[in-house]
Amino acid sequence: MADFDRDYRDPLADFDKREVTLLGQTKRVYVSGSGPAVIVMSEMPGISPYVARFARWVRDAGLTVYMPSLFGDDGVLPGNGKTMAILARACISREFRAFASNASSPVTQWLRALAAQAHAECGGKGVGAIGMCFTGNFALSMMLEKSVIAPVMSQPSLPMHNPSGLAIDPDELAQVKARMEAEDLTVLAYRFEGDSFCKAERFAAYSEALGDRFIGTVLPDSAANPDAPLKTPHSVVTLHLIDEADQPTVQARDEILAFFRARLIA
Repeated sequence: MADFDRDYRDPLADFDKREVTLLGQTKRVYVSGSGPAVIVMSEMPGISPYVARFARWVRDAGLTVYMPSLFGDDGVLPGNGKTMAILARACISREFRAFASNASSPVTQWLRALAAQAHAECGGKGVGAIGMCFTGNFALSMMLEKSVIAPVMSQPSLPMHNPSGLAIDPDELAQVKARMEAEDLTVLAYRFEGDSFCKAERFAAYSEALGDRFIGTVLPDSAANPDAPLKTPHSVVTLHLIDEADQPTVQARDEILAFFRARLIA
């Protein structure tokens, strides 16, 4: 895979492409690996080669990846114009409440059903979930499904207009916090210090809401890949990851993989 080649298409040939129907809705889900399940939710504008690369790292850590196609063109990194068109469609979709500070996106109900099915198919102690950017907040909402025990939020970017908004219904947030306390669970979260889509106010709001159950890591902007097409440091484990030993983004990736393994593998 050439770095940031707009013409490169990842065929995703090493994934089983399934059409999964849950709650009356059918979505394509890419599945690969063995062991307990991890739901990998792509960032905007979709399952790029860099999201797929992260999914393969999860698979190679001894886990089964379930990667739903929620928006965009699978396997490509589109140009800025197409990215903005995909973002605009997602923002007005009924599945995503991109501007709602105190409401959960309806698509999280489908994702919770996917987690339950994945756990039934794969076993283990439970299911992991990672959301990125547009889907970053979803990993927390998914904890309303009892099988989800290892949530990760990478640069959670909703709601788009409110830096301190959490994009989750307050009653659901209270249920999640109560469950985390009762079962001694935590959520990992990552952002770059200068990220203009996921600002410090959001991590502060999560910390206030969840206390020490929220483990937030802020990476310096200097740790972001300077050659990435998105110049704002943003995508911790995909576009802005520098795949070299001792890089902060690689350390974050390895921490996430270790978190999944420790929580999920019996």
